[in-house]
Amino acid sequence: MIQAIGLTSNPRKELPPAVDDVSFEAHPGRVTALLGALGAGKTTTLRLMLELQRGRGITYYRGRPLHRIAHPSREVGVLLSEVAGHPARTVRGQLGMVCAAVGVPIRRVDEVIEVVGLVSLRDERLGTLSRGMDRRLGLACALLSDPHTLVLDDPAGGLSVTEGRWLHGILRAHAAHGGTVLFSTDDAKEAARTADRVITLEGGRLVADQEAADFARTRLRPRVAVRSPHAARLGALLTKEARAAQRSVEVVREDGNRLSVYGSTCADIGETAFRHGILVHQLADETGDMGPRATLHAEGLASATVVTSALLAPASATSTPTDDAPTEDIPATDEPATVVAAAGAHTPDEPGPTAESRTRPAASPGVRDLPQLPPPIAVRQAPSPLRPLRYELRRATGVGTGYLTAITVLVTSALLSVLLARIGHTPQPRLLAAWPRECPLPPAALGAGLLGALAFGEEFRHPALAADRGTVPRRLGLLAAKLLVASVTALALAVLTVGCDLEMLYLVYGRELVGVPADWLSLSASWIGLTVGCAWAGVLAAGIFRSTTAGLAAVLAVPVVVVPLVQKTLAGPSVRKAAGFSERLRELLLMQWPFGGARYIAAGARLVVQPVGGALMLSLTALLCAYLLTTLRSRVR
Repeated sequence: MIQAIGLTSNPRKELPPAVDDVSFEAHPGRVTALLGALGAGKTTTLRLMLELQRGRGITYYRGRPLHRIAHPSREVGVLLSEVAGHPARTVRGQLGMVCAAVGVPIRRVDEVIEVVGLVSLRDERLGTLSRGMDRRLGLACALLSDPHTLVLDDPAGGLSVTEGRWLHGILRAHAAHGGTVLFSTDDAKEAARTADRVITLEGGRLVADQEAADFARTRLRPRVAVRSPHAARLGALLTKEARAAQRSVEVVREDGNRLSVYGSTCADIGETAFRHGILVHQLADETGDMGPRATLHAEGLASATVVTSALLAPASATSTPTDDAPTEDIPATDEPATVVAAAGAHTPDEPGPTAESRTRPAASPGVRDLPQLPPPIAVRQAPSPLRPLRYELRRATGVGTGYLTAITVLVTSALLSVLLARIGHTPQPRLLAAWPRECPLPPAALGAGLLGALAFGEEFRHPALAADRGTVPRRLGLLAAKLLVASVTALALAVLTVGCDLEMLYLVYGRELVGVPADWLSLSASWIGLTVGCAWAGVLAAGIFRSTTAGLAAVLAVPVVVVPLVQKTLAGPSVRKAAGFSERLRELLLMQWPFGGARYIAAGARLVVQPVGGALMLSLTALLCAYLLTTLRSRVR
């Protein structure tokens, strides 16, 4: 059950709030529609309910606010917009990535893909999917964790009639199994036809909260559907008689031989046609457009009356002011009904199926015809610190950006090392790293920084987890996973770069330039520290500024801006050197370092006191503190 209480968005400047004091309930086992025209505040209301936008009010999901639920994705399935996935990622890869984030078994991917009808497209890229297939994928993401509640923003927007009917069948099936469904729409016909309860917003305020049958009866405009081979003549006669009798009758000529008559009755129209000898093929009362099963045909001068029910909730043209509903205009869309009702359609003397019967599969034969849902998840995985790591590994390996970056770095570094060796006057350590003195950073460090920046930059550019408060990118567990994966990637890139450079130098110049330097230990520590530090700087900066470009700029700022400042500071007469650090530390601990540990301590100390090493450590410390500060601020909000 959803209980929204006093939802109010923060006003912008002098404008009124987009949503002002909206309160309503959505009950389990029922489909609730949030209806409103464009700009009425539907999306803002949903974002306030999901705590994705700042404002006042609170929303309870089965008695608990979202931020008090340990695993929100298991309680609420969300679809707010198009699927926010990398265009190069496959359908199966996107679902597998989200599956790892929410902690459900990977076999769930195949179950959901089969239900939403994407089996043949499981290996298609997201960038090639049509609008309808994207909606199916979004619904699959919402159903992935087997949530009790579905919150969907205009789920059928842009879909064909067939696709929209299928999607609403899925929502009806979820409600029939005891779930809660809330979706927004700007189509009154869709709301009345598919929902059990309709909540109407206008100008950010709630103006009506009604059962679907009451909504159709009080807020939609009744009409009479007429089909005749002499429709034009009949329409002119009806208009003439209405003027003579001073009655308000509106006759709308539609496609073919169909008329929609507002303000009259089947009896009056039938009598007019009889008096003038006009043949009538159809004469039926309608409340808006009731869909294909809601129209009864009448031959000759017969008339029929169709009683609406919750199951066949009619859709609408325009609302009429009544005592129990405020005046409101809803855009009119008059669509001709094209399918004759089947034998067994109820009549005024036989009450039709109700909304309650639809939520009980055993009591309503129609429930058996609803689309099948994925099987429920019997055993859920326990919380594990490896969950963010599994998500990050699938995110990093699901697209070819990382592989392409690594190959570019290796090729550039190998060619650059050969060119530097040909020019000469380049020390061997810089030659192996392919690091000219004119460049601020070697290709391997730049590549590691770029991959680190992409780790968070793609997260904000394609926010697959943005609507899931349990795994938002600001969580420290996700940060630790990204730093770990970036460290391993940078280490592999550093080792492969040196290996490729050595191989290229050996192939071109022989053994002359491939000797091992005497101080290889300290050089290796400096090289690995540089690449890993650049990767970390890219991750943290992109996480703070929410941009890949900002992350890469922070990496370049270390040698361009921070290193000169550190060198200027270290050049001062008051700065003390770190010479003898390992000996003093050994004396402090009153023990000997085993296995030559003093060498490693000394190498690490020399790395820290180097200008680049010190600048990198300083930058990482500042970025980490800034990230923690922004994380705390987001949690306080």
